[in-house]
Formats: sequence, structure tokens, C-alpha cells
Amino acid sequence: MQQIQDILYTQGFGTRRVCTGLVQQGYVSVHGQIVTDAGAAFDPQGLVFHVQGQPWAYHEKAYLMLHKPAGMECSHKPSAWPSVYTLLPAPLRQRPNKGAVVGVQAIGRLDQDTTGLLLLSDDGAFIHRMSSPRHHVPKVYEVTLQDPLQAAQVARLLAGVVLNDDPRPVRAAACEARDGHHLSLTLTEGKYHQVKRMIAAVGNQVQALHRSRMGALVLPGDLAAGQWRWLRAEEVAALRG
Repeated sequence: MQQIQDILYTQGFGTRRVCTGLVQQGYVSVHGQIVTDAGAAFDPQGLVFHVQGQPWAYHEKAYLMLHKPAGMECSHKPSAWPSVYTLLPAPLRQRPNKGAVVGVQAIGRLDQDTTGLLLLSDDGAFIHRMSSPRHHVPKVYEVTLQDPLQAAQVARLLAGVVLNDDPRPVRAAACEARDGHHLSLTLTEGKYHQVKRMIAAVGNQVQALHRSRMGALVLPGDLAAGQWRWLRAEEVAALRG
């Protein structure tokens, strides 16, 4: 059991004082009943409550997918473009961790002009599992090319190309031509601008880039650009492997 003020705090509804105030002012309801006692205790597991009329389901840790649109940065402090975090409700941006407000964090940032699957979480171990090069989590990108794709370029991407910041060749785990100007590229590393630099290294240019998959998780076709949803328990388990 956990006090309702503490439940609100863990879910990102503000400081402990703010959460206490929300309850005492009658803005919180549980099981259809307004709760004004901030110390009232509930089992948080599976709990759905309402704050100012909006439903919220309790999640001990946050695991989300977002369909990132173009023209947005994966940064809490964007420099030139709007932040993808503005697409999320405030509680997800304010979830506390060890007493500090850190919110959910993007796992493997996408450039402002890149679209597709973006995972976010406040679980440090999960973030490390998904982003560490040691775990070789495959990421699949759908690439639109400026010039027609050549068989020799596919061969070079599979064999490995050298980028200017590392003398060791970087190889695609898989590379499949879709048509003359499109290919599906699978990577297990996460270097800066890696897809664009690899394509440039074989003598072509990226016109558009879309991430369609991370690990076992495929971006669903019914999740429109700019939309997000919670990951289901089985999806989190599959990503953890």
C-alpha cells in the first residue's frame, strides 16, 4: 500500500507539496471517488486514478514508444528545433529519479530530420541494455537515397566502411535493396550520424531516413507520427531478451 500523495509524486505530478495540494483540493479521484486525504493508502499496482478529470495508470517504471516526426530534436534542451519531449504529457517529463526530476529519456537519439521508432524510459538498466554497443541491439532503418543504389554499394556496406573518427571498419549487420533508391539497413552500433556517414562513404547520399525497428520491436503501422504509447509487458520482456 502507498499513500496517494506519494503515488502522484512517483508518477510525475509535481513535488510532494504539489501532489499533496492536488489531493487536498479535490482534484484526484480513485475508483470514481474524490480523495481529499493525502495520506489515504492504495495498492499502486494496476491502479488507475484521475487527476483533474484525466485518467492515469500507475507504472512503476516508464517504457514508451514514440513515432518521431521530422523537424524535432531528441533533446530536453533543443538548439534549433522543437523537442520530442513536448509530445509527451507533463508527468512523463517530470518523473522523479532518486529525488531529482529527470523524466523519461530517449534511447538512441534520432536526428531532427529522421523519423520513426523512438524508445523512452526512466529505467537506467533498460536504457543501458538497449543503447550499449556491447549488447548489439539491431536497429533497422529504411533509407531513401539520392542516387540509384548499386550492388557494389550494398557489398561495401556489408563488408565495412571506414568513418573519419575510427580506423576500424563499420559494417551493416544486414542490407537489403528495396528498389532503385531505397534500402533497408540494419546496424548494431550507434555512432553519430552513422547511417548518413556510411552511405556517404560508399558514394551516395541519404535523402530520407526512417527507423522501423529496434530489437524485437517494430513500429506499428497504426501509430501515427507524433503519437506515443506505453509498451506492453511482453514487449519490454522481448526487448530485454
